[in-house]
Amino acid sequence: MQMTSLSLAVAVLLGVIATAAMVNAIANRDELNAVLNQIAPMRVDGERLLAALYQQQSGVRGYAMTGDGADLTSYQDGVAAQRAAAGEMSQLVRDRTALRDQLSRVESEIGAWRTAIAEPALARAAAGDLPGAQTVVADASPARFDTARARVDDLRGAIGGLRDRAVADARRGTERIVQLLIIAVGIVVLAGAALAVLLRFLIIRPVDRLVGDVQAVTAGEYQHPIPDSGPPELARLSRGVDQMRQRIVAELAEVRAARTALEAANQQLEQQATELTRSNRDLEQFAYVASHDLQEPLRKVASFCQLLQRRYAGQLDERADQYIYFAVDGAQRMQRLINDLLAFSRIGRHTSGFTAVDLNALTADIVDQLDTTISRAQAEVTWDDLPVVQGDEPLLSALLGNLVSNSIKFRRPEAPPRIHLSARRVDDEWEIGCQDNGIGIEAEFADKVFVIFQRLHPKEAYPGTGIGLAVAKKIVEYHGGRIWLDTSPVAGSLVKFTLPVPVPVEDPEPPAETPELPEATDDEHLTKETV
Repeated sequence: MQMTSLSLAVAVLLGVIATAAMVNAIANRDELNAVLNQIAPMRVDGERLLAALYQQQSGVRGYAMTGDGADLTSYQDGVAAQRAAAGEMSQLVRDRTALRDQLSRVESEIGAWRTAIAEPALARAAAGDLPGAQTVVADASPARFDTARARVDDLRGAIGGLRDRAVADARRGTERIVQLLIIAVGIVVLAGAALAVLLRFLIIRPVDRLVGDVQAVTAGEYQHPIPDSGPPELARLSRGVDQMRQRIVAELAEVRAARTALEAANQQLEQQATELTRSNRDLEQFAYVASHDLQEPLRKVASFCQLLQRRYAGQLDERADQYIYFAVDGAQRMQRLINDLLAFSRIGRHTSGFTAVDLNALTADIVDQLDTTISRAQAEVTWDDLPVVQGDEPLLSALLGNLVSNSIKFRRPEAPPRIHLSARRVDDEWEIGCQDNGIGIEAEFADKVFVIFQRLHPKEAYPGTGIGLAVAKKIVEYHGGRIWLDTSPVAGSLVKFTLPVPVPVEDPEPPAETPELPEATDDEHLTKETV
């Protein structure tokens, strides 16, 4: 409050001083303009008047003595110069009555001298009466001429006095401006000193105390209170800092509680990780058992059921033949399911490392591998310019092979399959689509088709275990992408998936062991059906 009042008072005083200085400056400017634009030209014109008067007198005397025409011309030039100087001065003194009257008297006296002396003398000299002309000039000329010259001197003196007063007024105005500036500097100095004192007692000391309190809190004394002292603004700041301290204290308590909970969670996670590691070992052991020990008795069951089917077909009744067929079919289907499950579990566990894979060349190889299936179905497989991506080539081959095989398998009976692969870049991903003209998939089953062993049709209509798109999904996710079913096409199905745009790698990892791919079943090569 004190600083505000002091600042306001200083501003008012400086405003008054600035106004007074401006008024004096304007007055000085007017005085200088008068001296430069009016008085100085008037002095020049006064000198010209005096010079013209002397020129006229010299011309008259010379012409009266010699009758030389050059002297007459000099007189006439003096008259013209006198009239020109008087005309210019009359414009300059039109707003100054006293000077205007003096100029009138000068012109009257000069005119009277010319009428009484100059013109009679010139007339006699022109008539050849030089002695008479000299007598006119000698008898009355000095008194008349001195009177006219005295009037010119009076006018010049008045102009000089006017100039002196204007200069004196300008000098006084300048002195007043300097005095006002000195007063303003004094006020600023005094106000600065007063502000320094006020800042010391009202701002600096309370701020120093606030800094000390904040440093105490920063050092770890979170329970140290911060009092609100000093001017209102600083008091509000202190209250705000103390509120922040209180909130920090509360949040620190929450952080300590959360850290305690996090440590407990970390311990639990470590236990779960240990259990997960043990579970993974158990799963690997189960996979080994499933791939060897479980399949061995399953193969025996299937072999003996097939032997019964071949040896006793037709010897038993029709129901017995049907039971034997069901047993053989179930054992074979169980074997395919186990093989597919093992292949699904091995995806991503054994990899040769990511390399640059040209999807154009990879698609061409897949079409060559599926040549028999494509020819039998009279299918047509086309593709756009596909990108080069970073990935595991065998897994990507299995991915595209599954999509193409599914499109051939789930075709319309009345139309040969038409399969097209396309690609487009979306930000930092390649979006690749596989479009066909097959039977299509309803939108409500768009997510279900990617679940392992999910089928939408009976196995009699479309053979397979229903693992194909689940394998495709796992391969895409292993490569950091997404896969989904686009339900927008009117006919057929469109499966889309994304792969990251390759990033330059300076030191690629050396290839590891060759991955194990999903085993093909029935007459399909490197493919797994979706449903």
